Amino acid sequence: MKFRKLGNTGEQLSAIGLGCMGMSFAYGPTDEQESINTLHKALDLGVNFWDTADMYANGDNEKLISKVLVPNRNKIFIATKFGFRFKDGQTGHSGTPGTYFDGSPEWIRKAVDLSLQRLKIDEIDLYYAHRVDPNIPVEETVGAMAELVKAGKVKYLGLSEASAESIRKAHQIHPITALQSEYSLLTKDVEKEILPTIRELGITLVPYSPLARGLFSNINDAVNFGNDDFRKSLPRYQNEFLENNKNLAKEINDFAQSKGVKGTQLALAWVLNQGEDIIPIPGTKRIQYLEENIAATNLELSQEDLETIDSILKKYPNVGERYSEGAMKLVNN
Repeated sequence: MKFRKLGNTGEQLSAIGLGCMGMSFAYGPTDEQESINTLHKALDLGVNFWDTADMYANGDNEKLISKVLVPNRNKIFIATKFGFRFKDGQTGHSGTPGTYFDGSPEWIRKAVDLSLQRLKIDEIDLYYAHRVDPNIPVEETVGAMAELVKAGKVKYLGLSEASAESIRKAHQIHPITALQSEYSLLTKDVEKEILPTIRELGITLVPYSPLARGLFSNINDAVNFGNDDFRKSLPRYQNEFLENNKNLAKEINDFAQSKGVKGTQLALAWVLNQGEDIIPIPGTKRIQYLEENIAATNLELSQEDLETIDSILKKYPNVGERYSEGAMKLVNN
């Protein structure tokens, strides 16, 4: 396993982490034992950076991870997130009606204790605000998070889907170690302003959905997604965007095949190629895909390869938004 440094901390994390959300919800049927086997395999293969959030299946994902985390605590750097809440006790994803964001100090103090209880640990390695609350100054949110560091409940602080302006304001209150944002061949929003900002401040970028939510592996199965697969609500899997993305995925996969690799590996290698200060967290609940993702860390892309990928993307620009309209309102605040 290759390793990369986390911000200015000196922590050495696996070059790719493991996104655990799909083990509990959002991407169709789940299998707890299969997920636990995948977590153990991740450890065996040196993937020491695991990512979860309190909203994933309303805390059940943290509980699942605890079964492997607790007996292997010294081998795992665990990150979790807070902020999304559900009205009337319902569960769902960020765009579900009745889901709202709470970045208040009062909720932060409760949320961290709930996460610690579910994870069954004393300290969270990296604690993210899942979004920036549009109704509360980010300085107030981060100030409350900083109190958790002083209390020994959290080691490092992170933000997710924050604007460059919010990142700067937050960093003045307490050092921000990582920014988690969507970044992939299809989603490059961070490149314009956010990535230069965090590089100036020494903050690591942690891309989630670096494989564009499975678009390069199962785009042709989109019509068969069940009601428990939240991708059905995403523009990229609908109408003219779906047709555009099927063609895009096919060309990426064909190019990858010509290099003797899978399209997913090519897409992940592209993200890794964008800088040593980037640690993507592709999500999976299956050992096969975990192993394929790890193999991507050894895939070298030439300048010619990068130019070919760029030319394919330019042919199919109509990719669609990455979230529904409601969920997009909480992005880049």
